[in-house]
Amino acid sequence: MITSEAKKASNRKLGESVCKALEARGFFAQYAESAEAACERALEMIEEGATVGIPGTVTVREIGLMERLEEKGCKISEHWLPDMSPAERTAALLGELQADWFVTSANALSMDGTIVNIDGAGNRVAVMSWAPGKIIYIVGINKISSDVHSAIKRARDIASPPNALRLARKTPCTATGHCMDCNSPERICRVVTLIERAPLGRECHVIIVGEELGY
Repeated sequence: MITSEAKKASNRKLGESVCKALEARGFFAQYAESAEAACERALEMIEEGATVGIPGTVTVREIGLMERLEEKGCKISEHWLPDMSPAERTAALLGELQADWFVTSANALSMDGTIVNIDGAGNRVAVMSWAPGKIIYIVGINKISSDVHSAIKRARDIASPPNALRLARKTPCTATGHCMDCNSPERICRVVTLIERAPLGRECHVIIVGEELGY
């Protein structure tokens, strides 16, 4: 077995193991070999013409899901559009909350099935915790951590610095490349959530992808 095939097989076994842990916690979980397969799985779930909220997620944009949803006639709410006025951004955030589907990723996912996220304003994690619609997490294999402690560390040290750089924030992590637990007024790590079980009354799906995606 050549190296790439062994890595693919290893990723699949890891992803399937974590899917079992997620299912035991009330999530609907499945493994997709590639970004393209993950995109197709999400499209199969989201009905034609549905409203879809997509927050600040690099992963969902990387797999090309937004363009495919638009082709399907879905109405997308996203607050990441450039040159939005404050009123337009607020309306988009409310649209994400009220959508039929909320499609996002995670900063980290522990092997026991705990989903870890860090937000600045808290809008993304708020909708993860409660919203009237259904939710899909699309999570690259690179975001799986051995336990909750390492998942939180991953969210802080690996996911947050590039996000701060992308947002052009003046924080210590943009200079060091790792979390400094700063008190900067531009700090983006302000609200931490651990989703240990699928929230009551919520249909929650997780697609683990056998490729590195997002931060």
